[in-house]
Amino acid sequence: MTLGTRIRTAVRGLPAVPVALAELVLLILFVTGVALLGIGLGVLLVPVLAVALRATVNVSRRMAGRWSGTAIPEPYLPAPERGPGLKGRLQYTRWVLTDPATWRDLGWTLVNPVAGILLALLPVSLVLGGLAGVLMPAIYRPIIDANGGENWYLFVRVTDLTTAWYAAGVGLLGLLAGFAIGPWTLRSHAALARKLLAPTLTTRRVQQLTETRSDAVNSSAAELRRIERDLHDGAQARLVALGMNLGVAEQLLAKDPEAVGAILADTRKASATALTELRDLIRGIHPPVLADRGLADAVRALALDSPLEVTVNADLSGRPEAPVESAIYFAVSETLTNAAKHAAPDTVIIDLWYADGTLHGRVTDDGRGGADPSRGTGIRGIQRRLASFDGVLSVISPAGGPTTVTMEVRCALS
Repeated sequence: MTLGTRIRTAVRGLPAVPVALAELVLLILFVTGVALLGIGLGVLLVPVLAVALRATVNVSRRMAGRWSGTAIPEPYLPAPERGPGLKGRLQYTRWVLTDPATWRDLGWTLVNPVAGILLALLPVSLVLGGLAGVLMPAIYRPIIDANGGENWYLFVRVTDLTTAWYAAGVGLLGLLAGFAIGPWTLRSHAALARKLLAPTLTTRRVQQLTETRSDAVNSSAAELRRIERDLHDGAQARLVALGMNLGVAEQLLAKDPEAVGAILADTRKASATALTELRDLIRGIHPPVLADRGLADAVRALALDSPLEVTVNADLSGRPEAPVESAIYFAVSETLTNAAKHAAPDTVIIDLWYADGTLHGRVTDDGRGGADPSRGTGIRGIQRRLASFDGVLSVISPAGGPTTVTMEVRCALS
């Protein structure tokens, strides 16, 4: 590490000082605003101060993330719908005061002005103090003359050149210590920030449930729109045509029986087509084989319909709840479709098993690999589907393959 890098590391924590002081001022103002809630003024002050306090504390989170290399996400609960006027301010104030993250922020604003400033200034103080000691052989004489013969550097009394060199040795140790502890103080400050400012397990759980609920609502709405569109453009149009054909046949029944026979034949074919479309639509909602035979046989049916060479290994002693069963089935189906579309594998192996209260599914193919959830909607759709049941999806797909997609959902078997 070069000298310039060491110096930058030693002074890198200095921005924490004004941030800590700003947090202390906002702490005092926020507590004052809470105290004024009894007379109504706090309703006007607390929302504004809460925004300022959270913005300032977020600066500490970002600094700690840069120093540690690990970002600290915001832990705040989702804001409620705000009504107009005073009622909206009361709702916002109640939300701020009941959010545990608010009180963790206030705890941070109590700790950071002491610990943060100390950790930020300690390496700088050691470096500057050590530099003064190193320069003592050159500057000790003017200092002695200015102080009437007295000159102390820490515990060393500097009276001549020899004692000045003693002071220089002590100063060099302080200088080296300042450079050495610079990274440690930054990491310590970041660890303290993560301890107090990172989301708690409860907060992460609430955020996850909020996100998955939103995804589930959006997915359900999209699925309903798809079903409506398929019914409108397919079965409904054919049923309307059937009605029109029957009306024409009714009019021609007495005049042209042969034409009626042809119309009825066309109507029979159209009814068969409409029935096939309805069956396909139902299969897309909840496949009959899944309801009748269970997950293992339904996945085996997928394997038989796939153009790939698919092997299914299933070890399930019972059946999970229908929604979980359906989620795993469609996740496996989408994964199998993605493999056929993008990976061009020779073989695919699907494993299903249940262990330790968790239903596991794994799809492994020997295709070209390189699957990236961030570049496509298929894998993200599977993630959203499983997240509705607190399930997880992991994808291991190095370039050149193989690709392994693993699904896990906590559930009980019947």
